[in-house]
Amino acid sequence: MKNRNDNLKRVIVDFKKLTPEILALLVEKYPDGYDDDQIISFRNQHNEIIEAVEVTTADTKYLVKVSTKLAITMENYDEDDYEDFDNDDPDAIQEPDMVDEDSDDDDND
Repeated sequence: MKNRNDNLKRVIVDFKKLTPEILALLVEKYPDGYDDDQIISFRNQHNEIIEAVEVTTADTKYLVKVSTKLAITMENYDEDDYEDFDNDDPDAIQEPDMVDEDSDDDDND
């Protein structure tokens, strides 16, 4: 017996390609953020380990790569911020202001 999800298109989404539609699905599925047990780990075509959380639409299973930017953006989500954008516009999601709590990390200079 085939699972309904067997016929879904599978798409890996990086923060740079995140759309308002996918962000809204993430916030709806994970309103309090995601936990370690909800993160899926797999290897990509370059044999690198990727960590992602999953959301599904009627025809697509999205694996959204986990990052600090994603967590902050989900935490600060307000659907009104995206009302002037199309649901599939990856330029709508802006990188959050990152607060550097680790003074040893000088990569932001």
